[in-house]
Amino acid sequence: MMRAFEAKPMTKLIVRNLAEQLVDLVRDRILNGTISADQPIRQDTLAAELGISKIPLREALTRLEQEGLVRSQVNRGYFVRSLSAAEAEEVYALRLKLEPELVALAAERATEDERQYAIRVLDELDKATDAHGDGVGRFNRAFHLALIQPSGQSITTHLLERLHVLGERYVRKHLEPLGRDQRANDEHSTILRLWLNRDGNAAASVIESHIEKTIVDLRRQLTAVQD
Repeated sequence: MMRAFEAKPMTKLIVRNLAEQLVDLVRDRILNGTISADQPIRQDTLAAELGISKIPLREALTRLEQEGLVRSQVNRGYFVRSLSAAEAEEVYALRLKLEPELVALAAERATEDERQYAIRVLDELDKATDAHGDGVGRFNRAFHLALIQPSGQSITTHLLERLHVLGERYVRKHLEPLGRDQRANDEHSTILRLWLNRDGNAAASVIESHIEKTIVDLRRQLTAVQD
């Protein structure tokens, strides 16, 4: 079953396992910058806001630590991990190894429903980008995953999902300079056109260039910040 890409507001934490819902909620706040890096996650405040105990919240934070988004310190609690050039290099290097091949394969295998889904996601991404909203990173991730999920390679797809979660904050960082968003829109449109034409090799080539340009830009940005 295809995963819906629309952002749905959470009103009550009752439908799924509470810890699972908290993982999604806290992850979203980390990825959109609501919870700042290297600042302690105030569990008492967050638990009170949500009307829950700290036990399921700690379980959710443990899972987010396994995802690589937070780190724990003895007697100090949980902190959002800072962006780093080294992490960006690793995330994007792995994407370069895995993603183009799956994009090519998915272009050949995608059903009409999956093709229409990719079109809708890119449309939502373009709207979020034009509005300079918080949803850009989330829809960027949804778009890239829409291009690989039809490949049928479930293990590699799962790995790429994890990489895109780790990379979402870097996407936000990458789009900070003026003009980057338009370049990204143009590249995404080209990738989708080739993918829809089932020209998998060409789509893979363009997405490889797309990822390489991003890491080159991030390398400059993050190195400058660390210096």
